[in-house]
Amino acid sequence: MAVHWFPGHMHKTLKEIKENLHSVDILIEVLDARIPFSSENPEIAKIRGDKPCIKILNKADLADPEITARWQAQLESERGIKTITTTTDNIAKSKQIIDLIRKTCPQKDASIKNITAMIIGIPNVGKSTLINILAERVIAKTGNEPAVTKNLQRINLGSGIVLYDTPGVLWPKLENPNTGYRLAASGAVKDTAMEYDDVGFYAADYLIKAYPELLKARYKLDEIPDTEIEFLEMAAKKRGAIMSGGRVNMHKICELMVIELLSGQIGRITLETPEMLVIEKQEMIDAAAKKIADKAKRKQSFKDGSLTPGKKDRKEKREIKRQEQSERMRGQRSGK
Repeated sequence: MAVHWFPGHMHKTLKEIKENLHSVDILIEVLDARIPFSSENPEIAKIRGDKPCIKILNKADLADPEITARWQAQLESERGIKTITTTTDNIAKSKQIIDLIRKTCPQKDASIKNITAMIIGIPNVGKSTLINILAERVIAKTGNEPAVTKNLQRINLGSGIVLYDTPGVLWPKLENPNTGYRLAASGAVKDTAMEYDDVGFYAADYLIKAYPELLKARYKLDEIPDTEIEFLEMAAKKRGAIMSGGRVNMHKICELMVIELLSGQIGRITLETPEMLVIEKQEMIDAAAKKIADKAKRKQSFKDGSLTPGKKDRKEKREIKRQEQSERMRGQRSGK
């Protein structure tokens, strides 16, 4: 799914992050625990280098705890990365981030200088709420929709830590075709930038395989069918998403399911696993290699002057037609 939502302030924010990253001691990236990979900004990974980084898996109360633990192990296998899980209603757990910052920057913590941190994250990941908890006062605007914060701001958290807060930002191009669906299903993009039907079908296809028991309980079904459309039809009948004539209102049931997924009403669900990403990354590598090979083949065909089968057939037909016209003209001249 293509996400067509990269407003001007996001472009500006990415530029400011790149310009200021060298001057901070530690980077803090807030991830959505339901989509740790899809909520990780690849643009930041390119420029982080060896700078220490704390990855906060927020909204952990909505995610599958067993898979969250696997994601933490996966992320911490990378050099210089520490992880912590948080929820927006667990203030005590969120405040542990301060201690983790100090432990990650021991030399700076022991000096008289402030530790300078930069916090980043995708839209609607709960970053502003976390900042208000850490600062123990309302500083950052919060809201249950993406792109509330618009400008970079400097916040003194006290206790020797200064924090640069950045607006929630996506990136210009989503390389993994599944990332757009997962961002939409977790509320990271505005509903005007997605189609509920597309996201609903994607989510249903994943959930019937990964969390069938949760779907049975939520939609009061005795069994889960093999295909997403069959499931959505059954769920629509249970929820009354029916149009005149008894037809299923597919848009309504998709929207309803996505909203319930976002709010956690279906259950604690994670939309991607480390193992899935290994397969998807290989698929992306294979697709990119095929694209390069196809381009090289077309380029070579152009150099050789060869034609594709379709073009060759059309050329042969034109040649036959031209010969037939020539023969008719010769016949007309000999008749004269």
